[in-house]
Amino acid sequence: MSILVTPETKILIQGITGSFGARHAKLSLDYGTQVVAGVTPGKGGQLFENQVPIFDTVAEAVAATGATVSVVFVPPPFAADAILEGVDSGLDLVVAITEGIPVNDMVKVKHFMKGSKTRLIGPNCPGLVTPGTGENSHGGCRIGIAPGYIHKKGNVGVVSRSGTLTYEAVWQLTTRGYGQSTCVGIGGDPVNGTSHLDVLKMFNDDPETEAIIMIGEIGGTAEEEAAAWAKEYCKKPIAGFIAGATAPPGRRMGHAGAIVSGGKGTAAAKIAAMEDAGIAVSPTPAEMADTLIRHWKGK
Repeated sequence: MSILVTPETKILIQGITGSFGARHAKLSLDYGTQVVAGVTPGKGGQLFENQVPIFDTVAEAVAATGATVSVVFVPPPFAADAILEGVDSGLDLVVAITEGIPVNDMVKVKHFMKGSKTRLIGPNCPGLVTPGTGENSHGGCRIGIAPGYIHKKGNVGVVSRSGTLTYEAVWQLTTRGYGQSTCVGIGGDPVNGTSHLDVLKMFNDDPETEAIIMIGEIGGTAEEEAAAWAKEYCKKPIAGFIAGATAPPGRRMGHAGAIVSGGKGTAAAKIAAMEDAGIAVSPTPAEMADTLIRHWKGK
């Protein structure tokens, strides 16, 4: 079992002919992901890697292939329109990898998406992976830029604002023999589509996700909100980590979303909220998996 995507999910890639999109489309194909279409305006009728048909529009790609999920590798000035094209086409999920989309554009996207069936992950995120059962988890669903080979099919859900810390948690789990159900990088931008809380609820409802790692950063209150919900409703063991504890006060750090104001959004506030919710907080990024395993298995 997994959340959001399975190995059978049909994916289309917006921006498949750009250098970044093409590189990761090839890696996803090599992973066994069901990449059924690409979209690049003006290049409809061509083939990517002699196997994936390219269309001029998302609507054409969906009609021809039955794709239900899109991943956006479109440059920042055009990425908001690309997201909305996926919404207009009735996709279940749009994953926006693009970094640097103007905040005003994303505010408009969020407004337009109200009431739609489409879920957005990102922008400025690494995407998500549901590992497969083959060697190096081949045969799963890799959407975005995460290295597929570090994953292993299993029962731990991972949700993170940080791309690199997502990979770190996954690799720690895999090397200790614990696989993952789905790993979701939600991105660090201030206006995004899916929160820690959204993903926690999905993992809580997934019968095969037995434990969770939740990775946050300074800035905003999303981690505190997720922890408050988990305290009341989540029955599964959670380990957490908050990046940015050593950030100098008053200085903007890292992601656009890492803004601390009015005493909220600090690492201390987030860690306190997690601890109050019974979440085991890892003291360093190197101990995320071990913290979860102790909390979960008592080892």
